[in-house]
Amino acid sequence: MSTNQEYPGLRHLPCVWMRGGTSKAAFFHARDLPAEAEARDRLLLQVMGGGDPRQVDGIGGGHPLTTKIAVISVSGMPGVDIDYLFGQVVLGENRIDYAPTCGNILAAVAPFALEEGLLDCQQDKTRVRIRMVNTGGLCEAWVDTPGGRVNYQGGTRISGVPGTAAPLELHFSNVAGSSCGALYPTGSKRDSFAGVEVTCIDNGMPVVLLRAADLGVSGYESPAELDANQPLKARVEEVRLLAGERMGLGDVRNKVVPKMSLVAAPQDGGAICTRTFIPKICHDAIGVLGAASVATACADPETICRGLVVLPVDGAFSVEHPTGEFTITLRDSGDGAPGIALLRTARPLFKGEVLIA
Repeated sequence: MSTNQEYPGLRHLPCVWMRGGTSKAAFFHARDLPAEAEARDRLLLQVMGGGDPRQVDGIGGGHPLTTKIAVISVSGMPGVDIDYLFGQVVLGENRIDYAPTCGNILAAVAPFALEEGLLDCQQDKTRVRIRMVNTGGLCEAWVDTPGGRVNYQGGTRISGVPGTAAPLELHFSNVAGSSCGALYPTGSKRDSFAGVEVTCIDNGMPVVLLRAADLGVSGYESPAELDANQPLKARVEEVRLLAGERMGLGDVRNKVVPKMSLVAAPQDGGAICTRTFIPKICHDAIGVLGAASVATACADPETICRGLVVLPVDGAFSVEHPTGEFTITLRDSGDGAPGIALLRTARPLFKGEVLIA
C-alpha cells in the first residue's frame, strides 16, 4: 500500500472486484495487507465503508451479498496451492465475521490466483487446490484455460446471474463438520428448540433446517414477504440462538452462522424448496455450502426433510430457492460424509486501487 502523485494524501490499495456465483467480493493479496489481524481489519473496514449500513464512504454494496472480502495467498501446506480467507463485513456493526466461509466467492478464487500470477495456467483446464482458511475445508477447482489463458465465455447458466459464462467445477472434501466438528453437531438428526422440530447439519456450512409449515408459512413466499413477517423472523431467531449453542458455535447473537433454511415440498421439479435466512435477512437465492448442507440432509431419511423431499435418481439434488435452483451432486467421499460437486461461474468486474483517506 502506498501513496502516489495522482491523489496526494490518500493511500492506494490494490484490489480486484469479482463476482463469484451469485455474490461479489473485494479480492486482496495477503501480501498487500498488514500481517497483524487487528490492523488488517481496521484497514479493510475503511475500504468497505465501516459501520455505516449504507457503506456510502466505502466500496461495500450495503447488502450482505455485496459486502464480502477475500484475502488470497500462496499456500504453504503440502498438496494445496492457494489459501483463501473469507470475511463477511457485518452491516452497521463495524466488524468482520470470519466464522463461516463462502462457497460463491470461492468460485472466483482460482481465476483470481491464475490472473494474478500466483499459479501458472495449464492447457485446456487448470486444477487449483484451495484451502478455506476459515474452516480448514479443501476445494479442488477446475478452470477453463484454453491456450493457457483463463476463459470467462461459455454456455453455463446459474440461477440468480444473468446470461451465461464458462463453467467452474468445484469439488469439496473434508468439509463435513468444518465449523461445528461433526456433520450432525448436536449428536442427533432431529432436535426441538422453542417448540420447533429442526435438523442441525454442517456439511461445509452450519445450517438449521425447519419445516416452513411448522412456522405457519408455506415456504413459497417471496423474500420480501418473509422479511416483512416480524413474528416469523423473531421465532426463527429464537430457534437460531438455541440451536447455535447446541451446535457448538456458542452465543451466535453476533455471528452470521448458523444459516436458517425453511424447507417445503418442491414446486418446480427439484428435490426440495428452500427459503434461507443469512441469518436475519431472507436470501434471494441460497449459498453454495448452505445448499450442500441442505442437500445432504435431504439424502438422509432420518432428518426433518423426510416426507417433503423428492429423491433424485442420480445423486444430483436440485435445491429450489426464490430465484431458481442450485444443483448439488453428492458423492461417496470414503470418510462417511458425502462429498460435494457443483458448477459455478465467476468473472472479474474491475481491477485497480482502492483509495483510503
